Amino acid sequence: MSDEKAVTIVMVEDDEGHARLIEKNIRRAGVNNEIVSFSSGTPAVEYLLKAGDSDTGSHGGAYLVLLDLNLPDMQGTEILRRVKEHPGLRRMPVVVLTTTDDKQEIQRCYDLGCNVYITKPVNYENFAQAIRQLGLFFMVMQVPETT
Repeated sequence: MSDEKAVTIVMVEDDEGHARLIEKNIRRAGVNNEIVSFSSGTPAVEYLLKAGDSDTGSHGGAYLVLLDLNLPDMQGTEILRRVKEHPGLRRMPVVVLTTTDDKQEIQRCYDLGCNVYITKPVNYENFAQAIRQLGLFFMVMQVPETT
């Protein structure tokens, strides 16, 4: 991701070990963008809705969401739905990164507008490698600003 847009990565992940592993391996891939972490859905939704609200002064930033589906207070699909229904956030890339590999759940996420769905590998080294590859992908992708 180009630093000129100052893309903020919003990570919504309730497993502290996974969150550390994700951040460490994104950094290893050379991504130095700000990462804002949330361990539950409610504060993440509040943050994102504020980012997409043109009246808050946050308007115009570029964000990318890394979203786990299994959260303690709400399902990640609800966060995805709210982001994609918000006029100022609907173009924001959302990468679902979860242990859930149920085909119906994958289809539901794509139907709701997720951009990429990744099932977390169970094996530590495979998980770390997958996140490093995701970080390399982040370095070349273009992220629109919120509108």
